[in-house]
Amino acid sequence: MATVTGPLQRGGLLPGSNRSGSRRSVGAWLEAVLDRPLASYHLVLGATGILVALGMMMVLSASSVSAELVYDDAYYYVKRQGIFLAAGLAAGLLVMKLPPKTLRVLSWAGLALAAVLLILTYVPGLGRNVGGNQNWLYFGSSLFMIQPSEFAKFAMVVWGADVLARKQKLLDQPRHLIVPYLPATLILVLLVVFQRDAGTAVVLASIMVGVLWVVGAPLRIFVSIAVAGVAGVVGLFLTSSNRMTRLAAFLDPSADLGGANDQTAAGLLAVAMGGWWGSGIGGSKQKWGGLPEAHTDFIFAVIGEELGLFGSLIVLALFLILGYAGIRIAMRSDEPFFRYTAAGVTVWLMVQALINLAVVLRLLPVAGVPLPFLSYGGSALIANLMAIGVLLACARNEPAARTYLSRRSGRARPELTTVVGHRKQSKSAKQSKPAKAEATKNGKKGRG
Repeated sequence: MATVTGPLQRGGLLPGSNRSGSRRSVGAWLEAVLDRPLASYHLVLGATGILVALGMMMVLSASSVSAELVYDDAYYYVKRQGIFLAAGLAAGLLVMKLPPKTLRVLSWAGLALAAVLLILTYVPGLGRNVGGNQNWLYFGSSLFMIQPSEFAKFAMVVWGADVLARKQKLLDQPRHLIVPYLPATLILVLLVVFQRDAGTAVVLASIMVGVLWVVGAPLRIFVSIAVAGVAGVVGLFLTSSNRMTRLAAFLDPSADLGGANDQTAAGLLAVAMGGWWGSGIGGSKQKWGGLPEAHTDFIFAVIGEELGLFGSLIVLALFLILGYAGIRIAMRSDEPFFRYTAAGVTVWLMVQALINLAVVLRLLPVAGVPLPFLSYGGSALIANLMAIGVLLACARNEPAARTYLSRRSGRARPELTTVVGHRKQSKSAKQSKPAKAEATKNGKKGRG
């Protein structure tokens, strides 16, 4: 049998060559897109924008029933979320535009303020207990209730990046690596632990460990932190009957379906009912009372029910893109501060999303951790958008992005100078015509 070679194969007329050629073209296109100077910036901006828009839509859908029943206004929660979104966008834009030196100086005040606010949650009259956790501050209205631990995450990331960047040349010495970073971050973690908020404490501890790993801390430090962390988690469960009940329910899915297992069972049922394509926006049945925290911690269950497996995979893909972009920024940054900041923000958002998704899918016991950008909640949304603002600032300070932006801003100035110079030249030319005429007239008189 003759083998087809030559122009026919090179021209891509064979089925196999078509597929391989298309794969190469797609790969080349993707490589070209990712090689652009602002690729990381646009990946972060695009993924976050879609998640925030989807979050607003799903908060409206998931909360409309409970809002109508409790407040006689189906738009109660989404209107508040809109206010939080506007505040978060303003805060994120401000953080992105701040000069790095200013941001680094303000991080010290931010860390101190976060610690003070966490301490105030223990003050009677100011601190409020929500869901068994003493982690809210009340300032006269439910619209002005804040959760300081969310802002403590942001302060820990930026302050820690500044401290470790200042000690960059001394980080091979354990004393400088540990002090003051480890004691300060441990204080924040312990303040949250004493609030009985185990989920947020795990996220804070993950940020601390993630940044130390990026810095290159020795293994013995991680072993010590792991031992202390396991002991702390065991202590949290043993000292709380509520957590022990949740743990028992997690270990036995068929027990207490009307109590401790009620929420997780309803969440799994919602995801299963969604099928491939879901019931459509607004078509959830579990939000009618079967799922207590439909618009907050279990909003992913409503996404699974209304958008199906397809929509759930899109949400997961968006978080993966965001995580990839954060790692890419950290790896490409040539300045330690931006590298550690990008790493801290990425660990924060990815670990928090992973815990929330694992709880909804019954891979972990129930923990009060919201899904970033999607769950209802002002403090979480504002803090998350501030984190994205600082991550975008890090993306704009990648070497290639920094060079591109400086060249782009530099090109505008010569063009402006050229236009201004041309106008000045034209003006001087117009002014010189009468002078030339006068000189010609005088010359004629002299010759006469």
